[in-house]
Amino acid sequence: MIKIVQSEDPVLRKIAKDVPIALITEPKIQKVLKDMITALNRESDGVAIAAPQIGVSLRIFIVSGRIFDEDFIRGHGAIEGDLYKKARQKDLVFINPVILKLSKDKKLLSEGCLSVRPTYGKVRRATRASVEAYDENGIKMNKEGVGLLAHIFQHEIDHLDGILFTDKARDLHDVFEDNESIANK
Repeated sequence: MIKIVQSEDPVLRKIAKDVPIALITEPKIQKVLKDMITALNRESDGVAIAAPQIGVSLRIFIVSGRIFDEDFIRGHGAIEGDLYKKARQKDLVFINPVILKLSKDKKLLSEGCLSVRPTYGKVRRATRASVEAYDENGIKMNKEGVGLLAHIFQHEIDHLDGILFTDKARDLHDVFEDNESIANK
């Protein structure tokens, strides 16, 4: 089973290395992508994952296609088991991503992380972000994100630079499965 590493793991504080473009379609990188998707799909509240979160210090992140699902958006991220069986948009793969542009307009949103369980906090990020990257086939692409997607882009690229959301967040608190919150001290 692919393990999602937690905040004390030093791999999360390293600046991840670029993936050589010629190697993107090779079995080693394709296995990393498959492992990331497997780990992400196992987490009902996960919207994206970066390679360092599975212990691989490479500049890759994946955004779950389920964030575009109406049921996911309506449920504010709470996923019922049936949603996994539903047809959904394809997961988005970003290899060697670079932020091209961020809006000056910023918004404070609640944020959590699969590697910083069970902590949540509010982070101010740009409301629009434009990213250039390579997809899983080694094809260069540009993708613009607005709202949640822009927030995700910034969170995941922070991961690739060794930054955790808790480094930027305020109002940090722990949320447990029974939805009981306890403030961090």
